[in-house]
Amino acid sequence: MAIPRVRPGNYPAVLSYGFRPFFLLGSLYAGLTILAWLPMLYGRLETASVFTPVDWHIHEMIFGYVAAIVTGFLLTAIPNWTGRLPVQGLPLAVLVAIWLAGRFAVFFSADIGWLAAAVIDSSFLLAVAVAAAVEIIAGRNWRNLKVLVPVGVLFAANVAYHLEVHFNGEADIARRLGIGATVVLIMIIGGRIIPSFTRNWLARQAPGRLPVPFNRFDAVTILGSAAALLAWTCFPDHVAGGAALLAAGALNVARLSRWAGERTWHDPLVVILHVAYAFVPVGFVLAALAVLLPEVVAPPAGLHAFGTGAIGAMTLAVMSRATLGHTGHALHAGNATCMVFVAVVASAILRIAYAFLPGMTPLLHVSAAAWTLAFLGYAAVYGGMLLRPKLRARQANPAPS
Repeated sequence: MAIPRVRPGNYPAVLSYGFRPFFLLGSLYAGLTILAWLPMLYGRLETASVFTPVDWHIHEMIFGYVAAIVTGFLLTAIPNWTGRLPVQGLPLAVLVAIWLAGRFAVFFSADIGWLAAAVIDSSFLLAVAVAAAVEIIAGRNWRNLKVLVPVGVLFAANVAYHLEVHFNGEADIARRLGIGATVVLIMIIGGRIIPSFTRNWLARQAPGRLPVPFNRFDAVTILGSAAALLAWTCFPDHVAGGAALLAAGALNVARLSRWAGERTWHDPLVVILHVAYAFVPVGFVLAALAVLLPEVVAPPAGLHAFGTGAIGAMTLAVMSRATLGHTGHALHAGNATCMVFVAVVASAILRIAYAFLPGMTPLLHVSAAAWTLAFLGYAAVYGGMLLRPKLRARQANPAPS
């Protein structure tokens, strides 16, 4: 079903589709918060938050940045699934305002009180879930209601995060629950778009192996991985959970190998999807080894394979492709876009390396710099496209590098 036209209205182009404000604000926030994070870690910058610097950093990456990008994706994909007009104009502006209010509420939670901050911050994902459910149900697109499950888990994890920080002094279970829900969302959505975009690109190339369509193996992989992540969330040190994580890693390696990623090296917009998904099994294996061989692998290795690698790279890959396609530009990755992709992958590799070599602080600093370069680079390259009206077909040219 073709994406419907937007409803004409008295609002700027940035409020015409969900991806526009949330991709732009999310990328800026992801880059700028890392610039603030290291000074906070070293005690050179203080917040008025009830969260410790580490908890603030993790919370804002998951429930600030990731929540914004997931929202932008869903509000853009749902009209394509249902044939309905997108959430735009004033309703979209209200969602943006709630997201921004949540960022200020968390940062100043020591001043306004933890409960007020929790209510303001948690209301965003609840509002997104309700808006998405209304559109999917109104469009009778029942099969896509399943994407609301990870969103609901993210909402529950956010509430739990605030409660854990208040009653225990720091978050624990909620950290892994939020990351796990996001990884499951990547497995669901990635399993749909990666083989599809790969097949479309390969169909224009020389004949050869094509991605295997979604089948029972994919469903088993997602369900098994979700169960392993749930065990890791609740029992992070249990040997059985470590074995389940290892099995999930193997399943995801097999799943990725079925998508013919080795044939896509000539198209950065496609190959980055495969590279990003590769961090999913890496995360499972490292998380498993942190349980089974704790003297060799530290827990942050798996956490950052999931967070910096799978989540960071996959969101940038989807944001770049969606921005080009939905603003009327050619699906072409210029030099600057390739730089963004290289930077986020480098950031992930360096951050994982730092988990193995915690004494080499330059690894952490360079990883943070590469992350900032990637996300502020995205904002610089694509910001104009997100703020301007969509190009008409006859005006569309290859995107600038």
